[in-house]
Amino acid sequence: MKNVKNAALAATTLAAISCNAFAADYSDDIHKNDYQWSQFNLMYAIGEKPSSEDNLKHDYLEMEFGGRSGVVDLYGYVDVFNLLGSDSSDSDKKDGASKMFMKLAPRFSLDGMTGKDLSFGPVQEVYIATLFNWGGGGISGIDADTGKAIEGDVNNAFFGLGSDVMVPWLGKVGMNVYGLYDANAKDWNGYQFSMNWFKPIVNFDNGSFISYQGYVDYQFGADTDANHVSSGGVMFNGIYWHSERYSVGYGLKAYNDVYTLEDGVAFGGLDTSGFAHYFAASYKF
Repeated sequence: MKNVKNAALAATTLAAISCNAFAADYSDDIHKNDYQWSQFNLMYAIGEKPSSEDNLKHDYLEMEFGGRSGVVDLYGYVDVFNLLGSDSSDSDKKDGASKMFMKLAPRFSLDGMTGKDLSFGPVQEVYIATLFNWGGGGISGIDADTGKAIEGDVNNAFFGLGSDVMVPWLGKVGMNVYGLYDANAKDWNGYQFSMNWFKPIVNFDNGSFISYQGYVDYQFGADTDANHVSSGGVMFNGIYWHSERYSVGYGLKAYNDVYTLEDGVAFGGLDTSGFAHYFAASYKF
């Protein structure tokens, strides 16, 4: 994670100087900018959506990782839900449901693969972008006896174009646009715009710092039916303190018809819009 911190600080400095592109250079050694990081995050969420319960609370362990190797830029995580197997009312959503969820987001540099400088304006680098979501339980129906949502594992694949963009103040920001393929339904269904950032905002003499970090995932152009609207998404805004080995933080996630599920209507009245609170404590490897 130390390399991630240094990269973020460098990107912030460059953004302050100019919005022009600082092109990726693979001319002498394709692996010269390689790095990797991993960390374990102990998470506690309040009000996560979609949900049929008010202020649903649950804990989970997140194994998060990323890095760069040649033309491949990688981010991913694995979540393990309801660690103690609680059957309390606040954990009903995870008790007996899918125990794990995985996200994998490899991007492949077109600059590196073609050997050409594809930068322009504030765009530093261009990628073939992919994203895969597996497990975790999705909403597949309503139990006639209990009235609760029936869950089934997600199996989605996204394919599109991505870029690293220099944004004033924020520094280097990842932006991707994908088409969504639902592998369970064997069907293409709309598009997604994703954006992520990591901005150190306060630096301390001991090397630790406070960051503003987050992401946006916004789906649009999706098929509509009795449960789904054409667009919806989330925005996560986190404030985290980082040292070389530890971090703690709080995140506020805003939802609007998340997963294009219509708020208060989908599958018997699921809550799919509003806010959730996330608390995290992390150890970095």
